[in-house]
Amino acid sequence: MFRFLLCCCCLTTFLSVAHPQLPPAWGDGSEVVLRYGGERVQVFLPPVRIVWQNDSTLMPGIEYLLRPGNGQADLSGRELCRLSGGASFVLDFGKEIQGGIRLVSNASQGGKPSTVRIRFGESVSEAMSEINESSGATNDHAMRDFMLQVPQMGCVEAGNSGFRFVRIDLPAGGALELKEVQALFCYRDIPYRGSFRCSDKRLDSIWMTGAYTVHLNMQEYLWDGIKRDRLVWIGDMHPEVMTINTVFGYNDIVPKSLDLVRDITPLPSWMNGISSYSLWWLLIQRDWYRYQGDLTYLEEQREYLTGLLKHLFTRITPEGREQLDGMRFLDWPSSTNPAGIDAGLQALMVMAMEAGSELCRVLQDVPLSEQCESYATLLRKQVPSPNGSKQGAALMALAGLMDAEQADREVLSVNGAHGFSTFYGYYMLCAMAEAGNYEGAMDIIRTYWGAMLDLGATTFWEDFNIDWLPNASRIDELVPAGKKDIHGDFGDYCYRKFRHSLAHGWASGPTSWLSRYVLGVEPMEAGCKKVRIIPHLGDLSWAEGHFPTPQGDIFIRHERREDGTIHSVIKAPRGVKVIRK
Repeated sequence: MFRFLLCCCCLTTFLSVAHPQLPPAWGDGSEVVLRYGGERVQVFLPPVRIVWQNDSTLMPGIEYLLRPGNGQADLSGRELCRLSGGASFVLDFGKEIQGGIRLVSNASQGGKPSTVRIRFGESVSEAMSEINESSGATNDHAMRDFMLQVPQMGCVEAGNSGFRFVRIDLPAGGALELKEVQALFCYRDIPYRGSFRCSDKRLDSIWMTGAYTVHLNMQEYLWDGIKRDRLVWIGDMHPEVMTINTVFGYNDIVPKSLDLVRDITPLPSWMNGISSYSLWWLLIQRDWYRYQGDLTYLEEQREYLTGLLKHLFTRITPEGREQLDGMRFLDWPSSTNPAGIDAGLQALMVMAMEAGSELCRVLQDVPLSEQCESYATLLRKQVPSPNGSKQGAALMALAGLMDAEQADREVLSVNGAHGFSTFYGYYMLCAMAEAGNYEGAMDIIRTYWGAMLDLGATTFWEDFNIDWLPNASRIDELVPAGKKDIHGDFGDYCYRKFRHSLAHGWASGPTSWLSRYVLGVEPMEAGCKKVRIIPHLGDLSWAEGHFPTPQGDIFIRHERREDGTIHSVIKAPRGVKVIRK
């Protein structure tokens, strides 16, 4: 059984401190109800504004829907929104959420249930859309467009999708008195142990937006998206896991999700049908162990992990070329550059062998560790061209197949944020950092991820192309005449137009990047028992934050002195050794 409470301190902290961008009405203690079930809870939120209504005479009292409610129908007959047939309106809940909607009604026509049409939207224009081939709007993965019966003098809850906006239509001939319309916000009630603040508030907002995007996707399992791609995609998980390491610390959703895909993917099959995703499973296992140090969990992976490595050996030619079959994939924007994919997969294979060697040594399987090292050396003999692919060049730099400064100079920094992608942008940023171009990477974070915020985003998107910007409208308004619909007019591959997800965890890379490279935190021993902290402020005058470890949270503050040197204050918990150089 679930139990209900009217607000609590941890929720208020979550809304007002962890998420300062949330509307002030959220977390003021007067309007929310929690439903507990382990970490996962529900919060009932009122809308913050009425975006659009077709005819105000058909819905007198609509302003009452903006007030906090209690979920209870009553017989007062006061302060109701009285809808007549043909009424249609769009509500804004202020921020992208995962969940559904609750309607509380008064009297209906003839005492019978009233039927309304509900449309969820990640943008205003999606909430206004019709499901058809031309719009790209769908009910894939989650129902976001459906008919709902509302009882007289009662309450009904429905929906399970990602949205910020809701359009409600009452068909012609109908009548309905609405007391409340609330969103059911479903999330894990966990603390934001990590934090980041600096002299550039834009970077602060980007760090928090990436953290929030991943938080929304921490549902039953670690999903890729809350509207579409409500699945465990192992490759896509890597940036999400790095964000979890940075923001939340240990959470069992990570091993649970890794094990789910392991258990449904018997060897020699590839995870999610994509060969590179099995490589990413190895890399996540390595990084999860580095940050969390859970040897018991790693021991549970021994059979599958060693079997996967031995299978990967068979996909390497005597000359050292990878021969991965299955779907050969890095990310969607790079999918039209086969040579770039080849380069990226060669690099990923090197990285997987290195990760395998490290993990096998932890598992005390020295012979297999040495085999992995031998194959990594063999793979390094083949150095393909990235063919202008920023994805391929980034992986080659991170794998040591290409000099990082060369990769940055010749590929990654060429045309700035053009050619960046939401998923692999994380690895592009990491490669730029390895080249020492921290300031250039921060500029791209401001330009590329910051542009989504400028367009009204409260979460980061499945895809974004800097070329979409000219004359583009915001997602939180009706598209003005002569403007491009940033949601409905763009997108490609499997995410055309409104099928495009605007809350995708793989886009959270700047969050972990800023903590790793600007705050400078790098684990040197499993479980962060030893960390190295070397700041890279770039053009910032100061930066500070917390970093979660299994032993507790590290506090870090770096300030640039007048002579250009950096003064650091670091407070680490007992059990964490800090190396500063």
